[in-house]
Amino acid sequence: MTRIASSPAVLRQLLSASLRVTPAGAVEILDPKQLRDSGAATIAWTAAFSTDEATVAAAQWLARATAVAAGIQSASIAPLYAARANGAYEGLTVPALNLRSQVFEMARTALETAAAMDGAALIFELARSEQTYTFQRPADYATSILCGAIAAGWRGPVFIQGDHYQFVAKKYATDPEGVASEIARACRLAVDAGYRNIDIDASTLVDLALPTVPEQQRVNAVRTAEAVALVRELEPAGIEISMGGEIGEVGHQNSTAEELAAYLDEFDVALASRRAGARGLRKVSVQTGTSHGGVPLPGGGVAEVALDFTVLQELGELARARGLAGAVQHGASTLPEDLFHRFPEVGAAEIHLATGFQNILLDHPALDANLRAEITAWLRANAADEAKPGDSDEQFLYRTRKKALGPFKQALWEAAGTPEILETQRAKFQSLFSQLGVAGSRTLVERYVTQVADPLPPAPADLLS
Repeated sequence: MTRIASSPAVLRQLLSASLRVTPAGAVEILDPKQLRDSGAATIAWTAAFSTDEATVAAAQWLARATAVAAGIQSASIAPLYAARANGAYEGLTVPALNLRSQVFEMARTALETAAAMDGAALIFELARSEQTYTFQRPADYATSILCGAIAAGWRGPVFIQGDHYQFVAKKYATDPEGVASEIARACRLAVDAGYRNIDIDASTLVDLALPTVPEQQRVNAVRTAEAVALVRELEPAGIEISMGGEIGEVGHQNSTAEELAAYLDEFDVALASRRAGARGLRKVSVQTGTSHGGVPLPGGGVAEVALDFTVLQELGELARARGLAGAVQHGASTLPEDLFHRFPEVGAAEIHLATGFQNILLDHPALDANLRAEITAWLRANAADEAKPGDSDEQFLYRTRKKALGPFKQALWEAAGTPEILETQRAKFQSLFSQLGVAGSRTLVERYVTQVADPLPPAPADLLS
C-alpha cells in the first residue's frame, strides 16, 4: 500500500528518487516515471491521511509545485467559455465531475480516459456541502486532483471548480450578513487552494411571492454580484477566475427566459455598483426538471426524470446573446445513459455529474461486503434523524449514504476491489465523454486556454531544510 509520510523529512525521503526541492523553493523532477508510478500517490495519500499538520501542508505544496514542474496548471476555463459565447465552437458540453471518494484514483482515471480520446475540456468540482460530508477542504481536493493529473501523465490545464457556493435560505433569513460572510470565506479558501473556477448559488434566495420577476431575482443577483466582486479582488494578476451563477434552485420549478433576463439585468447593475468594469459571469445554471442524486424509488433504483431540453436550449441561446457560454445543467448523473448526447445538441455549456460515480462505487460487486455492511450500520446509527416520513429502507440508505463518505474516506481509498471499480468508472467516463463531445477537445483547449503565470505560495521551510 502507498506509504503515508509521518513528517516532512520522511516525505522528502519517500520522494527522493522522484523529485527534489531546490534551495530556491522549486521542484525538480528527477524520475518522471517513478513520479507517475508511485511519487504522486505518496503525495496524495500523505496529504489526505497524515495526522501531522506540517506534513499535510508540505504534501499540499508539493502537489502544486510538482504539477507545475510537470507542465500541469490549475487553470480558469473562462477563455474557452468566452470562445463559446462568441460562437467559436459548438457540439461540446463540458462535464463537471464531482468526485466524492477515491479522488486521487478517480482523477487519474478520468484524465487517462480523456487523454486517450484527445480530450481536455473537463472540470473537477466539489460543492461546499460535499466538502463537509466527504472531509475535503478546497486544498485537500485540489491536491488529490493535481496528484491524479501527475499520475496520469497529464500536460496542460486542469480545471478545478468550487461548485454550489450556496446561500442557505433558512440561515439567511435570520443572519443574512453572516451567511454572506461564509460565502466570502469559502471563496477565499478556494482561491488560496488554487481553484480558478467558482459557482455562486444564491438561487435559494429567490422569492416567488414577490410581485415582479426582477424583484424575485434581485437578492439572488445582488448576493452573486457581491461574491463575484470579491473574487475579482482576490484573483491573481492576469487570471480571470471563471464565475457562474444560478437562477433555478435544483429540484424546484423550471426556469424561464423572463427569470434569466431579469437575473442578468439585476446582476449587471449590482456588479457595476460594486466594481465598475469588472468581468461578470461566464455561465448560468438553470432548472430543467432534475434533482440532485435523483429521486429514489421505494424498492430501490431511481425514478425517471422529465427533463425539458427545450428550456435548456432556449435559455442557453439567451445566455449566449448576453455574452455567456450558455446554460448549465445540474443533477444529471443519474439520467439514462442514452440521454447525454442531447446536451451538446441543445447547446448546454456545462453539465454537473456527481451521484452516478458515487453509486458505481457503493453498489459495485467488487466493493468488500464487510465494508458495505459497516457503512450501512454507521448510517443507521448516525443518520437516522434524516429519514423522511414514508421512506423505505432502500430510500433512506440511498438518500443518506453520501454522509458516510467522510468517516469511511480512508477505508474507501484502501478498498481491495478498487481496480475493478475504477475500470467500471473508466467505462462510464468513456461513455459520458464521447456523448458530451469531450473527444478531440484538446485542440480547443490549447487554442484558447494559454498558460498564465500563477505564482506558487512559498515552499514550507520543512521542505527546504
